Amino acid sequence: MNVEYINPFIEASQSVLLMMTGEKPELGKVHLRKAPFGSENIAVIVGLTGKIRGQVVISFTIDSALAVASAMMGGMTVTELDDISKSAISELANMIMGNTATILASRDIGIEITPPSLLMGERLMISPANMQTISIPLVIRNDKRIEIDVSLENKK
Repeated sequence: MNVEYINPFIEASQSVLLMMTGEKPELGKVHLRKAPFGSENIAVIVGLTGKIRGQVVISFTIDSALAVASAMMGGMTVTELDDISKSAISELANMIMGNTATILASRDIGIEITPPSLLMGERLMISPANMQTISIPLVIRNDKRIEIDVSLENKK
């Protein structure tokens, strides 16, 4: 997978999370993932089409989703994932992907993104078909983890 495709995801996610939470997330070790792979309890999936195609899965633990939703709601403590906090998490994914698309466009790599789909459950398994997956781990607010799994296939 071309690194010029992955760096915009890292740049956009760190920028958006800094803007929305007030803290720049720490980047963990970026690595390849083999499918199928497990996801945290909350996953937001966004599809990609254009010069590159694939999907991005942004996964949150319950604690990290609550921390991000709280920060996005002006610091109001969120204790459960209700419709408003789920909407905030989906919007965060939309913002990350929109910023990624803008960065890629500035490099003449045009993509379109699909609306985000939020999934919740225990032991979620993700199986991207015929795509290579790069995992981008981020840590925010006292060891709260967010995992961004980018599965891309070069469009021929």
